[in-house]
Amino acid sequence: MSLSDYEEARKLGKKEYKYCVSIGRSPYLPVLEEILSNEQVQTEQYMGLLNIPLDFVVGTATAGRTTAFAANFMPILDDSSEFSFKWDVLSDAQVNEGIRDPIKVYEYMNRYYVVEGNKRVSVMKYYGAGAIPAFVTRKIPKLSDDPEIKLYYEFMDFNKKTGINTIEFSVFGSAQKLLDHVGAPTPWDDKTLDDFNRVVFIFTKVYNAQGGQKLNLKLGDALVAFFNVYGYQAATEMNEAQFNTSIQKCWNEITNMSEHFKVDLVMNPAEVKERKGLFGWLGGNTQKTCTVAFLYPKSPEKSDWIYAHELGRNYLEDTFPDTIKTIRVDDVTPNNVVNVLDDVIADGATIIFEVAPQLMQESLKMAVEHPEVVILNCSLNAPHKYIRTYYARMYEAKFLAGMIAGALAENDKIAYIADYPIYGMIANINAFAYGASLVNPRAKIYLDWSTRKNYDFEKLMNDNQIHIVSDQDMITPTDPSRSFGLYAYDIDGERKNLVMPIWNWGVFYEKLIQSILSGTFDSEEWDERRPLNYWWGMSAGVIDLIASKNVPVSVTALIDHMRDNICQGEWNVFSGEIRDQNGVRKNKQHHTMRPDDIMNMDWLAENVIGSLPEMKDLIDGAKTVVEIKGVEA
Repeated sequence: MSLSDYEEARKLGKKEYKYCVSIGRSPYLPVLEEILSNEQVQTEQYMGLLNIPLDFVVGTATAGRTTAFAANFMPILDDSSEFSFKWDVLSDAQVNEGIRDPIKVYEYMNRYYVVEGNKRVSVMKYYGAGAIPAFVTRKIPKLSDDPEIKLYYEFMDFNKKTGINTIEFSVFGSAQKLLDHVGAPTPWDDKTLDDFNRVVFIFTKVYNAQGGQKLNLKLGDALVAFFNVYGYQAATEMNEAQFNTSIQKCWNEITNMSEHFKVDLVMNPAEVKERKGLFGWLGGNTQKTCTVAFLYPKSPEKSDWIYAHELGRNYLEDTFPDTIKTIRVDDVTPNNVVNVLDDVIADGATIIFEVAPQLMQESLKMAVEHPEVVILNCSLNAPHKYIRTYYARMYEAKFLAGMIAGALAENDKIAYIADYPIYGMIANINAFAYGASLVNPRAKIYLDWSTRKNYDFEKLMNDNQIHIVSDQDMITPTDPSRSFGLYAYDIDGERKNLVMPIWNWGVFYEKLIQSILSGTFDSEEWDERRPLNYWWGMSAGVIDLIASKNVPVSVTALIDHMRDNICQGEWNVFSGEIRDQNGVRKNKQHHTMRPDDIMNMDWLAENVIGSLPEMKDLIDGAKTVVEIKGVEA
């Protein structure tokens, strides 16, 4: 029987050997000493006796025995050799009593290379064992910017906190997200491990049955995508049938992870066949209404940001009183958003706008469970398939405001007060700085953050003798001061308004709703794996700039000309040579920056004085938003 088993194993080895040769790959086992030099190793760490997954045992530590095996660890030497006899003995031992003696291995990048016990590994793999006991020594590579090494360092932290060596990640940050989803103290105790392993066992079985193994995705990333929708606690209570249904429902969320969170940006509204306003889309002469819900994290009276959206909601009601009914809900938080969504859907809402990025995560399950309802979140660069996002290219207006500021700054100093270091905000800052530099090459932008601890506006202004300021975009109803838009600031603290950027959310909402009702919304999904982000600008009428009479006529004329060029697509804000604070070129002369690169900016222009705040420097109220949509400092 053993001889027969060796012959079968050898056939598998010879088949693998021929296949590797046919595709130009080495037919033998990888050798660690040929892959890794001592100069690449930071240190070695003895891990002790562990159960290691056989699928991750991929090679040998030295070249001594490598030619006895094909690349799949199956033997290839003649069946009359001494090697085959020893393999037979181990095979009998495995059949009769099981191989118990641990092997010795080096672990490098979560793959194992055998020091002692190659034949034991071969026999165990032949019999389809899942794991093998091993004395493990880890070779830790030197930390570098190599994405694979950064992922491995993240894995090592996950492994230290959980003891798990079978789950890997291909998306940076997934390991920490998985820990956050489980929410257990680290290191994990036995109960946490048992509960987690049960979830993983059932999930893996169902996931692979639905084609998960074919995705360019590690198991850890797939788990994170699933928990993003349903949560870990709910998963611990699911049976196999429930996992099957749930994975099917959120499959697009999982497959999007294989795209490494790539999103498709929709830069302009799609053409919609003309009908008589929104009423035509709602059924001609029949008296139908569309119920649209707006979910706010606070009341409009307390926030200029929410107030701008409230003006948009009012615009819809005033413009389409017979065809659109709106529901407004204030003080919506991640803790109550699921209940709020339940309520507004029960009240007939078929389109829901969430005006806060922090609401998205908890809303995913509702979006999956209610495909008949369209949920959109006002944010940028959100990689979720079931909730599209929308935002406006405010950087176009900021660019024009920067030109005005540069023209009027007599001492070349301009303050820019930002709030959250999130996607989109950095583009606003850099566009403003670039606009200022075009009309005034000496202009310097002094950046500060209103959400920073110990933020002191007067100190910034007085210490630097600044008299031109870009502040929050609109007034807050409960604090109707003149500290908004671009304004002049004199030594007595008096403010003279110059320019106000405008978010035309009413127009944005009208165009989005028209797109949804006409069916254009669904047809825009040209890649079913990627989520869509709507990022419209001045050409769509959703962004504008209003200059006061305090701006000289000659400057206003220049701005009007540049606005027309932007709207007609004849001028792109981020074109030509652009450098960051360190002098690194971010855009070449005669080139236009890609929208993805604008959206993902994590650097500041060379004429900006200031920096992106770290999380520890922000007030508590800002941290939730930045944790979700923040740009790393």
